[in-house]
Amino acid sequence: MSRAKHLPVPPRTDTEALVEAWGTRIDAPLLQLALVHRSYANEAGGIANNERLEFLGDSVLSIVIAQKLYEQYPDVAESDLSRMRAATVSQQPLAAAARRIGLGDFVFLGKGESMHGGRDKDSILSDTFEALIGATYLTSGLEEARRVILERLSFLLVDAPSRGQHQDWKTILIEYSQAHGLGEVSYEVEGEGPDHQRVFTARAFVSERPDPIGSGQASSKKHAENAAAQDAMSRLSPEK
Repeated sequence: MSRAKHLPVPPRTDTEALVEAWGTRIDAPLLQLALVHRSYANEAGGIANNERLEFLGDSVLSIVIAQKLYEQYPDVAESDLSRMRAATVSQQPLAAAARRIGLGDFVFLGKGESMHGGRDKDSILSDTFEALIGATYLTSGLEEARRVILERLSFLLVDAPSRGQHQDWKTILIEYSQAHGLGEVSYEVEGEGPDHQRVFTARAFVSERPDPIGSGQASSKKHAENAAAQDAMSRLSPEK
């Protein structure tokens, strides 16, 4: 019984259930591509994976959420809008949205990722969610993509102001550095380990100090940098 837990789990093939949960049709080839993680593509001989669709979906998602927040909060400053957007479209909230539709069950993963819990990994879920957005945009255009995005993320947009105050540590660090004359913020990121257990370590720097001011680890570069920024703020301004 215990050995079965470590066997690769095949993806669900009844994608019509996923499309129903997603809320709009997606052209079959695009849907298939959106569900192919790079670990599976590499093991299958280097076939196409969903990273290009993820790139496109990330851009569509960003503009849709930015416009929604701009219209919904007309008196909120740009810096706060940036935090609210980041707290809505970052890895953890997108992964939560993906779990609501059971997205992880449908992703094609390599054996290593599948055996090590890849179907519930925030980075894989959020990336695949963005790939679905990209596929939706290519299938039906911006307005249909907008409708689906706002439906799927409505539970996040409800409390965007409070989420924005706590999650976008990179923006908070930039603002703090500017206000206190610490100079430009930059990051150094290193990754180690196999694809299915990749760990990134980030160190945060400001131009006015030679040594790193914070460090953090995560399963993606973006989140490692955010963790490093949070660590830096805990050192620079403990009340944050």
